Amino acid sequence: MKWAPFVLLVAALATVSGCGKGNFSKTSSVGKENVFRYPIVTSPTTLDPSQVQDGDTIDVIQQVYEGLVGWSEDNKPEGRLAESWKVEDGGRSYVFTLREGVKFSNGRAVTADDFKWSIERACNPKFNSPTAATYLADIVGVSDRLAGKAEEVRGVQVVDLRTLKIQIDKPRPYFLGKLTYPVAFVFAKEAVKDPTKEMGNVAEMVGTGPFIFEQFVPEQLIKLKANPNYFAGKPAIDLIERPVVKDAATRLNMYRNGQVDLVPLERQDVPGLQKDAQFKEHLRFFERPAMWYIGFNLKGGYKQFEDVRVRQAVAQAIDVDDIITNILGGVNKRATGIVPPGVLGHREDAKVWKFNPEAARKLLAEAGYPDGKGLPEFEMRFREARPDIQLVATKVAQDLQQNLNMRVKLQTMEWRAYLEKHNRKEMPFFHMRWGADYLDAENFLSTLLASYGAENKVNYKNEQYDALCRQADTIADEAQRLKLYAQAEDIVLRDAPFIPIYFQRDAELVNPRVKGLRESVFGHLPHTKVTLQ
Repeated sequence: MKWAPFVLLVAALATVSGCGKGNFSKTSSVGKENVFRYPIVTSPTTLDPSQVQDGDTIDVIQQVYEGLVGWSEDNKPEGRLAESWKVEDGGRSYVFTLREGVKFSNGRAVTADDFKWSIERACNPKFNSPTAATYLADIVGVSDRLAGKAEEVRGVQVVDLRTLKIQIDKPRPYFLGKLTYPVAFVFAKEAVKDPTKEMGNVAEMVGTGPFIFEQFVPEQLIKLKANPNYFAGKPAIDLIERPVVKDAATRLNMYRNGQVDLVPLERQDVPGLQKDAQFKEHLRFFERPAMWYIGFNLKGGYKQFEDVRVRQAVAQAIDVDDIITNILGGVNKRATGIVPPGVLGHREDAKVWKFNPEAARKLLAEAGYPDGKGLPEFEMRFREARPDIQLVATKVAQDLQQNLNMRVKLQTMEWRAYLEKHNRKEMPFFHMRWGADYLDAENFLSTLLASYGAENKVNYKNEQYDALCRQADTIADEAQRLKLYAQAEDIVLRDAPFIPIYFQRDAELVNPRVKGLRESVFGHLPHTKVTLQ
């Protein structure tokens, strides 16, 4: 960790000057009453919409870029740059009409061709987007483009300047939700130096959103200024400042000192704040459609995890209730399955493994490792800068040592490096989160765990599971879909490539001066209505 810039940031964090490379001024707080400040827990993993994978970075990107549709406050896809759309051909074609007069922040008008160019750039095999296959592969021609077999995506058709037609392979009731993901956002092609490479400087980052990138100092600061020409009207706040603050205690102290307006909390901080006369009224809780889990990589180099009995033993050796109640202070709800509340297909009675050390030891012995004998040490990896994550990982390692005599080495990683290793499927055992991108079981069961799922990073494959998911993915009858997904979920829980731990519930402190925050279950929506009093 590079401490020097971080110490400099904390020492002068009243504000940050808008020029130079992180030169912080003692007097720069003057005139900053209309600046919305809240920390980001790690430096953004990317500033390219077609590369981003993590929620912290998406919160930045969604202020600057937009797509055809986005999430509304009632958690449904609504028009952003599309003013309307029609669904044709039995659900296989979507015809979007773009809003009139929308401009990029450089002043150029947005056209349907910009969307086609942006999607085809994301699907260029030389660009190597980690998300294009996940969110765009339903579009006719995307797979050929990703494989280098086509120069264009034939399912994205420019009808005229304001009309875009997208054809998909099969009717999919969740398809609009996929287009809310940043990989479907539009940006000004003339600003991109090399379309085969990740955008890396502020000059390239030209979108249509309510804010404009003004400054990015890696590991220190992101600064966004209001877009005066935003189609829905200039935002009320002048600036958003996101200092990079990796230490949770420092983030909380900054809030107590009035240096930031909003701060995400670690769970162990919540009980004390609930008793704090000054700040308890600032506490806010948000249920999120997300699941935290322990993952096994069945082809990750630790061959013992290929044996389902070993995975089932691990699942029964972890005291999840103790983690929820004592380690995390009861803020979160125990995961009763893989599909979280708020997502179509969630069940309270899915067949998760219960804590049963005796049964776990018996299974491990049946697998040929009585009392853990013969099991080599293995690593458990998790991301940096989040104490909650480290607490859970430490407890899991302790439970496995105590109940199964397994030796687990804990390994924290910088967030971007962690994601890159995860994408390469190189982690045998890890603590991770998956949050919904759209509110459908397909986003969890098929995307994450089917052998054809683009986010299957654990190398799980079960033909019966795949068949159930494939059938459920594309049928219109909702009751039948949910029945099939339920059967699939019970299969994958039995096979235990994942051990669900808890469903996410965020805790934040929000200064009462902040008004107009817009919420969806996915998180804070772009700050188009925020005012500071």
